[in-house]
Amino acid sequence: MKNKVCCIFNLAPHYRAPIYKLMDRELNTDFYFGDKVGAPIKTMDYSSLKGFKGILRNKQVLNTTFSWQKGAFAQIFKPYDQYIITGEPNILSNWCILIIGRLLGKKVHAWSHGIKGDPETKYKFIAFYFFKLCSTVLLYGNHSRNVMLSQGFSEKKLICIYNSLDYKTQKKVREKLTLTNIFSKKFGNDWPVIIYIGRIQKSKKLEVLAEVTHRLKTKGQNTNLVFIGKNIESENSVQKKVAELGIEDRVWFYGPSYNEEEIGELIFNSDVCVSPGPLGLTALHSMVYGTPVVTNDNFVKQMPEHEAILDGVTGSFFEENNFEDLLSKINFWVSRKGIAREETRSSAYEIIDTKFNPFNQIAIFKNVLSNS
Repeated sequence: MKNKVCCIFNLAPHYRAPIYKLMDRELNTDFYFGDKVGAPIKTMDYSSLKGFKGILRNKQVLNTTFSWQKGAFAQIFKPYDQYIITGEPNILSNWCILIIGRLLGKKVHAWSHGIKGDPETKYKFIAFYFFKLCSTVLLYGNHSRNVMLSQGFSEKKLICIYNSLDYKTQKKVREKLTLTNIFSKKFGNDWPVIIYIGRIQKSKKLEVLAEVTHRLKTKGQNTNLVFIGKNIESENSVQKKVAELGIEDRVWFYGPSYNEEEIGELIFNSDVCVSPGPLGLTALHSMVYGTPVVTNDNFVKQMPEHEAILDGVTGSFFEENNFEDLLSKINFWVSRKGIAREETRSSAYEIIDTKFNPFNQIAIFKNVLSNS
């Protein structure tokens, strides 16, 4: 871009490094990042960005859910023509940037989940007016776009930019992957493998996967279960459930890993990835290595990455809280072998290769910024 773009984000998670580096290289971008958010999240190496300008303090306002980014508001008076901000209406400094930006004739784009249509969401009217002030809303998925269109937002204002992981590295790993004996060595059998990758936390309802493994065992349908990820709760309720059901020999708590070669081998050799609760980046990590994903059908509360699932093609949606339906969907995928399994693998690759990657995102950014 001819003129510098100012990015003001609440944090820079490590998984965002590839897209931020592309933005740094191709969009002439300056970056300001907040210092912390509510959850423990590993951040990227800020020194890898030549446009990194500084850390902002995320300060809670009184005892509320609102916050203020100290140092963010001052950036609106600097010689930037366009801004990309974290699109969270509860960051009060964002409101000041939007309002003053309008008065100064500057474009402010929000990168956001948008409005998902949950009737229980607090401050939904505040969110409506927040996004009305934005020049463009860059959304993670089409669900919130459709909700916002139904609320009267302009089509031109709502652009889906999706999400991504370290696609370039993952694709290189993927090209070398072959089926291995990693699970037969660990478990001493060749049973189908159900896998989960992501943080081990209560909201993901992972105890259900232990119950699935136990139920299948009682029905004579043997499966193994693998968890890749860090436990972020005070206790590991999933391990407790596994012990309670007596299925320790069928479960592997692999732990956290940031090594894509390790992760790629584990996912590539698995039959299905399952997230009973909200899905998130688990979908992208599984599909980039060709493994279908099963999650629940409550799209209002789902994370936008559920849109990578083409029902019956790259995964399935089960009726939320319907255990029998979940079992049925898992059974479908663990029974797919040979040509059918390879067709699933190819379809999963295609959805990541076309939409959910940094190169698609950077093309969208360029189009939005050049037409604003």
